[in-house]
Amino acid sequence: MKAVFYYDYGPPDILEIRETEKPVPKDNEVLLKVHAVSVNASDWEFLTGRPLYTRMWGLRRPKFQILGSDIAGTVEAVGKKVKLFQPGDEVFGDIMGNWGGFAEYVCAPVNKLILKPADLTFEKAASLPQAALVALQGLRDKGKVQPGQKVLINGAGGGSGTFAIQIAKMLGATVTGVDRTEKLDLMLSIGADRVIDFTKEDFTQNEQTYDVILDFVASHSIFDYRRTLAPRGKYIMVGGSLPHLFQTLLLGFIISVTGKKKMGVLGARPNKDLDFMLELIESNKVVPVIDKRYPLHEVPAALRYLGEGHARGKIIIVVHHEEKTTEVRKDGHEASLG
Repeated sequence: MKAVFYYDYGPPDILEIRETEKPVPKDNEVLLKVHAVSVNASDWEFLTGRPLYTRMWGLRRPKFQILGSDIAGTVEAVGKKVKLFQPGDEVFGDIMGNWGGFAEYVCAPVNKLILKPADLTFEKAASLPQAALVALQGLRDKGKVQPGQKVLINGAGGGSGTFAIQIAKMLGATVTGVDRTEKLDLMLSIGADRVIDFTKEDFTQNEQTYDVILDFVASHSIFDYRRTLAPRGKYIMVGGSLPHLFQTLLLGFIISVTGKKKMGVLGARPNKDLDFMLELIESNKVVPVIDKRYPLHEVPAALRYLGEGHARGKIIIVVHHEEKTTEVRKDGHEASLG
């Protein structure tokens, strides 16, 4: 099978497309024939080794040589103890911690997968697990967004951000999306009430305040965010640099315990409420926004596009499998045609 490997931390150029043996599932795993994988910020972080906490799984070199965690595919084989799925089932989920999705086949623990509805495409299924659930847990669980509240989403034009706009609107909030110029129309088209071009305006320097700030990029100091919060507002950091993470954990904690404003980091729970997110998708309350699709051999280009900040919604890797066909020769034996 083909897979995309990396052996050192660095830019997308270090990725290699190689042939390797098809993996064998452990007792509680299934072997998946991968059809689609989404590209996430976590893939970029583990590729580059930044922020430094990504190196807990390999200080000098990555522990896992194949990235990709949000997968959708067909069960090819099951481990000895697997009862939940059988060959032919279409499933999807976030296998972060196991990785291996940027490949034609991957082994995945059964507790990280759920059945894919027949009317949901593999591409849309792969777009959901990480990006959509981070947005849902950040706004509904951590932010506890209520109808009528003002919500600002920093980095609203990306993969998680486009889900966050729609979820915040579903929860009844007035939504402001912040991103670069070329993403403004997209944010408005999926429900944002107001958009801010960060290349032209600093949202922390005006007099507008927000009940909830969901931050995917951590582009300001914790004190800038505090000033932008309403008197009982909540700031939720999702992504950003290691210094900003420490700043939010330490100073944000002090601000939270000494005042009415709450500031903290989202500890997302992989695959939690994925079935609920499916309900939102099937009822058209939330629609996955897919920007670009790349074949497996263009994973480096897809990651470069993401890393440069261009993604407007999700980026999907579509895995095409070369099916072998046979014909029967005159002597009665089969001959491969591909």
